[in-house]
Amino acid sequence: MTIKLLGIAGSMRSNSYSFKALEHALKIAKDNYNAEINLFDLRKNRLPIYEPNLNHDQIQTAEKESLQMADTLVKWADAIILTSPDYHGSMSGVLKNFLDYFWKEFSGKTFGYICASHEKGLTVMEQMRTAVRQCYGWSMPYGISTSSNDFDDAGNLTNKKTL
Repeated sequence: MTIKLLGIAGSMRSNSYSFKALEHALKIAKDNYNAEINLFDLRKNRLPIYEPNLNHDQIQTAEKESLQMADTLVKWADAIILTSPDYHGSMSGVLKNFLDYFWKEFSGKTFGYICASHEKGLTVMEQMRTAVRQCYGWSMPYGISTSSNDFDDAGNLTNKKTL
């Protein structure tokens, strides 16, 4: 059986370390475990701010296309890797907004976590785990913490423990 793995890049920063770590994790899953992979970048695929009573006809065209693409990918995936920078001990707003949209679809899916943080990102990943558990998803107990110290100037992962 081939696993369908979706990576959600939850940083708005270009050259994001969490994004680079996610790309690396997806490549390993594809190359070493023959996983089917997809990546949804919230920086490039903007979602409208979640409003429970929002009429989808009122959403702007670009945002509607991003929302439809995200919906298709979340339903396609068996497992999802969520990534976020550490913003004051919490996940990014764009990632939280993403989680608000797809809570029904998370039920029964397995989740992994990557956080870019100089503080290990433990509270960030715990908040992501809590949100996923509230949506009846399955959370991996450990996550990956990364920072600028794990990459060279060209953006290549150099930390041997992370490789």
